[in-house]
Amino acid sequence: MENEKHIVLGVLFGTAIGSIIGVLSDNLALWISLGIAIGAGVGTSIGSQKKKKGKAD
Repeated sequence: MENEKHIVLGVLFGTAIGSIIGVLSDNLALWISLGIAIGAGVGTSIGSQKKKKGKAD
């Protein structure tokens, strides 16, 4: 459950940043999709790091 929160937050921030860049560069579809993909990757990475850190303690 905790990992899903990290993924959702990553996708949320990625979508927001992708939307801003997409509007500025006039290529919204590309940047929203890239933002979602990068955000999901970052969220997954953070979630797995937190999971490993919790097991080590």
